[in-house]
Amino acid sequence: MRSLLLTLLCAVALPCSAQQELDFLRGLNDFREIDRALQDSLNQRAFRLLDERARTVAGIRTESDLVARGDAVRQQMLDMLGTLPDRTPLNAKVVETIEMPGYVIEKILFESQPGFFVTANLYRPAAGQGPFPAVLYPLGHEPGGKAYPIWQQMLVTLARKGYVALTWDPLGQGERVQMWDADFGRSKVVASTTEHTVLGIQCLLVGDNIARYTIWDGMRALDYLLSRPEVDPQRVAVTGNSGGGTHTAYLAALEPRLHVAAPSCFLTSWRNLLTTIGPQDAEQCLLPFLARGLDHADFIYAFAPRPYMMLPAIRDFFPIQGARATFAEAAGVYDRVGAPQKIRKVEADDGHGYSAPRRLAAYEWFAKWLQPTPDDGVEPEAEIQSERRLQVTQSGQVSIDLPKSKGVFELNNERLDAILAEGRGLPLVRTGQDLPAYRKEIADRVRKVLGYRPPEGSVRSLPFGSIERPGYRIEKLALETDPGLVLPGLLFVPQGDAGARPATLYVHAGGKSVEAGPGGAIEKLVEQGRVVFALDLRGWGETGARDVRGGAFADYFGAYGPAMTAFLLDDSLLGLRVRDVATALAWMASRPEIDAGRISAVGVGEASVPLLHAAVLDERLAELRLERMLISYQAVVKQRIHRRVFESVARGVLRQYDLPQLAAAIAPRPVTVMHPLEPNGVEARKAEAEGAYIAATKAYAQAGVPASFAVLTP
Repeated sequence: MRSLLLTLLCAVALPCSAQQELDFLRGLNDFREIDRALQDSLNQRAFRLLDERARTVAGIRTESDLVARGDAVRQQMLDMLGTLPDRTPLNAKVVETIEMPGYVIEKILFESQPGFFVTANLYRPAAGQGPFPAVLYPLGHEPGGKAYPIWQQMLVTLARKGYVALTWDPLGQGERVQMWDADFGRSKVVASTTEHTVLGIQCLLVGDNIARYTIWDGMRALDYLLSRPEVDPQRVAVTGNSGGGTHTAYLAALEPRLHVAAPSCFLTSWRNLLTTIGPQDAEQCLLPFLARGLDHADFIYAFAPRPYMMLPAIRDFFPIQGARATFAEAAGVYDRVGAPQKIRKVEADDGHGYSAPRRLAAYEWFAKWLQPTPDDGVEPEAEIQSERRLQVTQSGQVSIDLPKSKGVFELNNERLDAILAEGRGLPLVRTGQDLPAYRKEIADRVRKVLGYRPPEGSVRSLPFGSIERPGYRIEKLALETDPGLVLPGLLFVPQGDAGARPATLYVHAGGKSVEAGPGGAIEKLVEQGRVVFALDLRGWGETGARDVRGGAFADYFGAYGPAMTAFLLDDSLLGLRVRDVATALAWMASRPEIDAGRISAVGVGEASVPLLHAAVLDERLAELRLERMLISYQAVVKQRIHRRVFESVARGVLRQYDLPQLAAAIAPRPVTVMHPLEPNGVEARKAEAEGAYIAATKAYAQAGVPASFAVLTP
């Protein structure tokens, strides 16, 4: 263990030119699209599931068939959300009333959960005989939350047309920014979609979806709307655009108290999404949606045969062809159950947004089903209020005015604390005699969480030449891991006929070539007489995934598209990379120059996490070194902001184990954790790092080999 450690400490970085020389596969015509291979392989799995779903949906012939499908969709959605919160007192109050010509705006504050405050505006007619029909109006991601001018235009118009309309700030927007930075006067992570996904990953770790909170806000908003005496509870519609379209689809599917639905700029199809913009932010991805045999049309079936209007934009980033395919499928179902007049699609030749053509179509649709007379087709220009004028709080932020209020961060931590208090999630080794049973339990939990599929049969390798260096040669090759997916690698073999040698698997999140140059960490290992295999795990190095999001989103979440797609398939990028490690170990063990009983491994950066998981499942790894690894999954939940951990997590993992428990399960094999990282990418302090890994330290002491485990910090 000491020799491996000293070797790596003395290594130097690879010059850029040498790195380019060793990244050989992408330059070949056969593999020019290798950066698409990961997403393409996931898409093919998704398409097979969608084909199977299409055959099932074709069997909907009667209204009873449709009701059964809708019931199944609702149950699947609830299962994917995690349990919904308890229905507690709203403690709603009208903070202020704004009198306007023909309508009134009320500024509302309520608690969707205890201490979880929602800021809302209610628009109602200033005169007339109620009860009035009502519209629930969830919002998209536009700036200003409920004060965004287009929302105001539509809400004012609805009130003038005789509706009571309620809108509210989604979490992370308007007055409900969850990561408020007082110095900059905005979210610490700037964009609401980034906030949603930072929080969404924290929820995912405890087995929930952040949509659990956003949907519940909408359900409680509906509770409040229906509590108003001027509202007719038998005439309630729901509509919204973009993220509001998402929640229109969600709430319509789950809420029997809604009677008409009109989502704008959201519904498309997963087949078209996956081949264009890919998965969107966390609350728009119920997991594992595709593995449950679902597509966007299923949101409609959970509402059917009630009146449903789709409002897509031809030039939207949500692909129009997907919207057309979804409508065609759903319209066919409505027709087969005798309700063709209750589904409609209105397209506009414009871009993303609740534009005037879509608004006018919605007014007409709502009047058809909720008003005694048709809509007049007119939308007078509304007087737009300032964001400050519509604020419910004095400061404009709940977290400032109500410092004891809770956010998703606090509520999610309460969820985690409850899991740990029940004794679930983090089993401990108690005595040395417990180690075999503990090791088996942790391995079983890893297989369960990852849905792990070990590689089958012999591993095929493809040769691509070699490079001679003083004292050793480098074989350029690629391993076939899954159908259509190859991973490039470099095999470093010392000169001389020494028979089977000790070997090291080297995986680096930056790619196989980062430490492969003269004087690098790999060469230092080769100089000790070790065979070294450096491999690009899928999505790294030459196989680095092409992600259409880019920018700050990619900086926070890495290969978001492939990682989220894997979750939609009830898989994980982490689990797939563990499979890659197992494939590499099987191939290494078959090589005549490698002693299969003396294989160690080095993981650097994010690559450490799949390597640690693989070591729990495969005892061929005799020694492990993990450099700059995420310190723990608990730390991700406990720290408000994290960066680039998404590729390293699994759904509900903290209900089963954490990274220190994996290290404990490897005892007595030597493990070194060097410079572990906080979730924000900063190196952990010594006391914090050692405290996080106390379970592993104790396990090695109980195994009688305390020196075989070490946590090294600056």
